[in-house]
Amino acid sequence: GLSLPELCALTVDRERAFLRDATLTPMQGEVASMLLGEIDRRLGYLEDVGLEYLTLDRPSRTLSGGEAQRIQLASSLGSALTDTLYILDEPSIGLHPRDNGRLIAILKRLRDLGNTVVVVEHDREMMAASDMLIDLGPGAGERGGWIVYQGPFAEIPASDGSLTGRYLRGDLQIPIPDRRRPKKEQLILRGARTNNLKDLDVSIPLGLFVCVSGVSGSGKSSLVHDTLFGALLKALGRPGEPAGPYRSLEGAQFLEDVVLVDQSPIGRTPRSNPVTYMKAMDGIRALFAATPAARAATLTARDFSFNVDGGRCQRCSGDGQVKIEMQFLADVYVPCEVCRGTRYQDRVLEVRYKGRNIAETLELTVSEALVPFSDTPAVSGPLWHLSETGLGYLRLGQPATTLSGGEAQRLKLASILAQRRAGRSLYLFDEPTTGLHFDDISKLLDAFNRLVESGHSILVIEHNLDVIARADHVIDLGPEGGDRGGYLVAAGTPEEIAKTPGSHTGRFLGPVLENVPRVTRSHKPRTARRRPAD
Repeated sequence: GLSLPELCALTVDRERAFLRDATLTPMQGEVASMLLGEIDRRLGYLEDVGLEYLTLDRPSRTLSGGEAQRIQLASSLGSALTDTLYILDEPSIGLHPRDNGRLIAILKRLRDLGNTVVVVEHDREMMAASDMLIDLGPGAGERGGWIVYQGPFAEIPASDGSLTGRYLRGDLQIPIPDRRRPKKEQLILRGARTNNLKDLDVSIPLGLFVCVSGVSGSGKSSLVHDTLFGALLKALGRPGEPAGPYRSLEGAQFLEDVVLVDQSPIGRTPRSNPVTYMKAMDGIRALFAATPAARAATLTARDFSFNVDGGRCQRCSGDGQVKIEMQFLADVYVPCEVCRGTRYQDRVLEVRYKGRNIAETLELTVSEALVPFSDTPAVSGPLWHLSETGLGYLRLGQPATTLSGGEAQRLKLASILAQRRAGRSLYLFDEPTTGLHFDDISKLLDAFNRLVESGHSILVIEHNLDVIARADHVIDLGPEGGDRGGYLVAAGTPEEIAKTPGSHTGRFLGPVLENVPRVTRSHKPRTARRRPAD
């Protein structure tokens, strides 16, 4: 009774049920039995990895990174390979805690088939389920790269050299405030119908740290990215993509700006890097240009830039590498043979500031560079904001093309903090904890609270319970994904969400709220910034 396009428009779980319940004649059943069995098995693998809400005709370009990785995982299950090494990079990205158990069961099935499964992960439940845990550290960047613990999960809390172990045994914790910030003005979006949203009415308190939670596919991105962001751009008179269908938006007059801080790259060429993005490169170039050696060689600040002609290498145009086109194969990049990857001409490299030339300076990590530039606020200020958001391990000149999505998002957050923007802006984040350790999440939450204390508003799409438990207000969507999602399950403080029957988020949030100590929160905005010690 369905055409092929109609069949493919069904979600995985509905298609599986449809094919199982299909009425066939004995002849049809004999012909189709093997095909139906294979289809059911493959659809079952998609259900097992928590993707039952996807339609079969969903364009792959619209999938999140976590969804695409789990589809590959389902495909691997179907192949039934043995003696294979599977390496997964944070498969829990975009996955609600409700579905973590299903993912872990899949990985154990792969192991039990005779395979080896190596997972890069920060999720506590995933670590606890492992047969062996390898913890790297003790810090990040230059301070990392060592194995600080290897063994069963149960023994890592006893490891004094492991930062992960200190969080797991409770020596270090991310405290929960003893009271939530009071509500003031609010945005009210009515009648949102984008994708699977069911004529949704939602209120978003302003001047607070707000989380949007819910299982995968419940409509979080449809609400925040596809509807609210476009609606606010229109209300504020700014250009942008049109919003999905909605009936009305109230409260935009309380905002001066809306900023979407996503995980898109900060630049697409090797010349884009953390210090250029943070506007610290201008101060570095000015320092080098002011040295006696630079003045004697008649070099200006322009000559210390690799983005314009002057002192940059002419062979690679300041990239430090040369692209070799391989026709039908992927292009290959090799270090420039003229500047040897330094990006600059020799006459520029002869100039030194505090013992280093410009190329050697750009090889410093953010944390290392805080010392030589401590007396130059134009440089140390932006660098300190990078360190505050957990990016102290990045090299100053690290090409933007090598940054992960999570690093790009935190770099944008550091730039926002460095701008010290006055007024009332709403900042939208999509899973900012991607790739973050417990310690990095603590730093991220500090940065969020600084923005809120400055008068701004934060709206975060998040599954991480450590973040949700520390929000002032939670908007929980669901109850399920796909067609069975798009409803408002609950809205209120984390404590109120934890008491809501039928909320998957609340069910997992309750134990976190009970087991973490509370700290007294001051509502007074900070007036001074901490400075790094030498």
